[in-house]
Amino acid sequence: MRILYLCGREPDYIRNLMLRSALQRSYDVVEITSSSRSLVRRNAAVALRYLLANRRAFDLIVVGFYGQPLMPGVRLWADAPILFDAYVSTYDTLCFDRCWFRPRSLPGRLAYLLDLWSCRWATRLLLDTQAHADYFMQTFAVPADKVSTVYVGCDEGLFVPRPAAPRAALNSGRASPTPTFDVFTYTSFLRLHGVEHILDTAKRLAGQRDLVFTVGGSGPRLAEMRRLANDLGLENVRFPGWIPFERLPERIAMADVCLGGHFSTVPKAGRVIATKTFQFLAMAKPTVVGDNPANREVMTHGEDACLCPMADPEALAETIHGLYRDVDLRARLASNGRRLFEQRFSLAAQTAQLQGIVQATVAGRLAQPVLGHDQVGEQAHHADDQPGDDQ
Repeated sequence: MRILYLCGREPDYIRNLMLRSALQRSYDVVEITSSSRSLVRRNAAVALRYLLANRRAFDLIVVGFYGQPLMPGVRLWADAPILFDAYVSTYDTLCFDRCWFRPRSLPGRLAYLLDLWSCRWATRLLLDTQAHADYFMQTFAVPADKVSTVYVGCDEGLFVPRPAAPRAALNSGRASPTPTFDVFTYTSFLRLHGVEHILDTAKRLAGQRDLVFTVGGSGPRLAEMRRLANDLGLENVRFPGWIPFERLPERIAMADVCLGGHFSTVPKAGRVIATKTFQFLAMAKPTVVGDNPANREVMTHGEDACLCPMADPEALAETIHGLYRDVDLRARLASNGRRLFEQRFSLAAQTAQLQGIVQATVAGRLAQPVLGHDQVGEQAHHADDQPGDDQ
């Protein structure tokens, strides 16, 4: 089977990288992608190459993330079924996540129509969680038998269990004592991530002198969060700034506990699993995530992760302090979290899922159901500020 794969975001964006890698394990995949930093130039380059391609030579067209701007042209000149990775709603991102436009404004209505018609033009949709799939079904009237779920995963060549570097490296040149317990997360400082709740949590744990929070990354609210940390008088929070992607595994390995999130009240926070969560689980790190429908689909509290009420600094502080005191719990979460990753989120698990979805799409049959927790086990970003960043 030959597949034509195209996407509007960079081909090495983690969602695109993982889907493409899984497809390449089973099929002959021809790529039409662009790594330009400009959204306009990327889409123009991909659209032009698509128009010039011999589309009759393919059994399936896969439109990866961010594909909504490409869908009108793909649908108009398609000679094969279309598997569309919806992944992120333009309407939800612009109107409810980042609040750039009101839902009933002209830009808001156009964003809604772009999502709506992209879903209708596709033969089948992919989403990253069942909770997110439910949102698309309810918001854009997508039939349930047209939607399949494939979780995001991570680059298993980078994110694997490894010994930590010397803890003194955490100081980054500071003269302060080296912490004995490091709570780590990284973020692009979007409202979605709820960094303010992490800082409120740090305030509640300020009396634990050897416990330090490290909040890596950069983004639009970094200055605001630095001011908040200063206003709260926090001496147990560090903002190291941008961490190059290739250095993330080294930094994660130093942590005692990792915060996957999301912890905000933004509605989307309850429908997605943060990309960094997959990385933390893959590296066998005790991980704390928000107690929401998306995380509950695959994670069990106290077994493979700690699920904590969202936007609740007191509960998050209690969870972190419990992990600080209980080394056996940390060891159990680390071991079971790694096992969960292998069973549900690994490239092997994704490949097995995609095989059924691809075959069903080409044959015009109903989508394969999402495999259960045990069934999968048996069968087997930093980026520019555009929709989907650090989901």
